[in-house]
Amino acid sequence: MINQKKVTVGIFTLLRIVVGWHFLYEGVVKLFNPNWSSASYLMESKWLFSGFFHWLIGNSTALQVVDFLNIVGLIIIGSCLFIGLFTRVASFSGALLLMLYYIANPPFITTSLPSTSHFYIINYNLIEAVVLAAVATFPKDYLWSIQRLIISYHAKRKDQKFPSSDNHKILETTDNTRRELIKNLAVLPLFGAVFFGMAKKRGWISYEEKNLSSKTDAVSSPSLTLGNVLSVKELKGKVPSGKIKDITLSRIMIGGNLISGFAHARDLIYVSTWLKKYFTDEKVIETLWLCEACGINTAVFRCDDNTIRMLGKYWKRGGNVQWLAQTYPKGDDLTNVKTAIDHGAIGAFVMGNIADQIVFDNKIDDLIKPIEFIRSQGLITGVAAHSIMVPKACVENGIKPDFYMKTFHSNKYWSATPVDPNDPYLPKQGKEHNISNDNIWCMSDKVTADFFKENTTPWIAYKVLAAGAIKPEDGFRHAFESGADFACVGMFDFQVVENANIAFNILNSVLKRERKWYA
Repeated sequence: MINQKKVTVGIFTLLRIVVGWHFLYEGVVKLFNPNWSSASYLMESKWLFSGFFHWLIGNSTALQVVDFLNIVGLIIIGSCLFIGLFTRVASFSGALLLMLYYIANPPFITTSLPSTSHFYIINYNLIEAVVLAAVATFPKDYLWSIQRLIISYHAKRKDQKFPSSDNHKILETTDNTRRELIKNLAVLPLFGAVFFGMAKKRGWISYEEKNLSSKTDAVSSPSLTLGNVLSVKELKGKVPSGKIKDITLSRIMIGGNLISGFAHARDLIYVSTWLKKYFTDEKVIETLWLCEACGINTAVFRCDDNTIRMLGKYWKRGGNVQWLAQTYPKGDDLTNVKTAIDHGAIGAFVMGNIADQIVFDNKIDDLIKPIEFIRSQGLITGVAAHSIMVPKACVENGIKPDFYMKTFHSNKYWSATPVDPNDPYLPKQGKEHNISNDNIWCMSDKVTADFFKENTTPWIAYKVLAAGAIKPEDGFRHAFESGADFACVGMFDFQVVENANIAFNILNSVLKRERKWYA
């Protein structure tokens, strides 16, 4: 006949061991993964306490403490649950930790985390928290465990100290104690065998496997990692800033081409489609949170419905990265400029291609109107350009924007279109940018740098990496040493921390810069 109590004890003991193993595995994996950080998981938070979670990301010391406590907590709770020691305390602690995970990323709010663990309202974190809450209600000696073995041992010592006169009872007690010992110690060889299997799987036994393992990462619960990419806890310092009028801007800004899917990928015509699939609203928001944590406080985005929707969601969740809007005025039609102003832009500028065309067509009034209108609305105002003829035309016609955006990079990369350096304006062709087969955006960096040496208007350099053809450490240094006050660069989320570190190092080093800082 089935003993109902033994079945119940066996089932809940198994549940406790399984949940304990999950905790222990998560903790050990994080411990041996130097790239792991809770930043990516906290960054996804958009419910209760999201502001506090996002603050943790921006505070490297606090983030390191959270990561340490997370790893230690998982290992201790997992070990106690697995072998059955301090079961009630471990169960309550584990349930509390899981509920914190749940609050940070509830499954009823859109998330970019893997959907396999999210089932609307219910997810793995909630399920395991309920299991642990149930386990915590059992008496401490109810389930098979090391703790129960210890209690039995002390009970036996007590019986030996005060023996019973019934020998049959003594023999029965001894026999039961042996059975209890076997039941409660059964978890130890299981623990050893499973740990050995995990160690083998993770490559902690084989040097070759360890090398291979370092190239991969576990993704489960709050374990989201990005391969060997730098995490926020490895940030060397926040990106320095400057000012245009009364607006504080980070020295490097995130550009919007990648996010909008406008990839200058040369002959790789499918890259733009990939980018649009990758940069979902949630991925954009995650990227902006990373920028904010690194001190990158400004995004240079197009003025369109897609941008307005994404920024609206981001700001609603407490985001603080500000929007410098790329606008598209058409003669007297300033509708697009007004849209940027109405939706929270701190500044706006005329798009480079449009400004180029205006200057080439000698319609200077079409440049003056949007600049004056933007300034009249209290925003900082600027002009972007691919051609150096645009800022030259502004100077010649007395146009005084608050800043220029001008493409700037060297042509020392293999795919750069050959250009005669003695003819940087290419006047016969007119639109010199368009003859370069979409792989060069600054016809002569020397001509550009020479112009700004004599100009005191703040300069935001863009296309500084020539669409990925130039390394950030080279492109950033070249821009800042040549006189740029700021640099705008397109970034994937996994590049943000590294780029911030590069900019921090460069801007805190000795720069061979002749031009004064004008911001």
